[in-house]
Amino acid sequence: MVTTRLPDPELREECCDHPVYNPIPDDLKRSFFEDLRREEELHKWLESEKVGYDLGFGAVIDWVRNHWQGYLRAKWIEHLEGNCYWIELDRGDFNLVQTQLQNDRDLVDPILDHLKRGGENLTILKWAIENHLPSHRVLAILEVIDINGRRMPHPIEA
Repeated sequence: MVTTRLPDPELREECCDHPVYNPIPDDLKRSFFEDLRREEELHKWLESEKVGYDLGFGAVIDWVRNHWQGYLRAKWIEHLEGNCYWIELDRGDFNLVQTQLQNDRDLVDPILDHLKRGGENLTILKWAIENHLPSHRVLAILEVIDINGRRMPHPIEA
């Protein structure tokens, strides 16, 4: 049996992200891979209906090519915003917007909007410079969000 030593109660303020002190509500927990399978099956069904026969695994490959990166990004942003806890994603990223970036909401919200539309770090920095926004703050937010560190291959590509 493995036992975990809990943080000293005196240090509770410093350990607020420990699961005992900050449990994730069950109604927010979802399985990323279960949801992914549903998305792929829905795409396969819709595309097969269009042509009148079962496209099989080819439709899943089509979905991966055309939708995987956007899907992954959308789920990851839901996780960052604290809207949904995807159990397969990094627990430390859950609700990051509220826990680490709450003082920068004036910039975080438009940055997340750019990311939701497929924007990358370079396009976001360009947007900040063109709009005379403090690029050092934008860069610091992008470093916390770390979009490039959150990319992953689809399970069939891995």
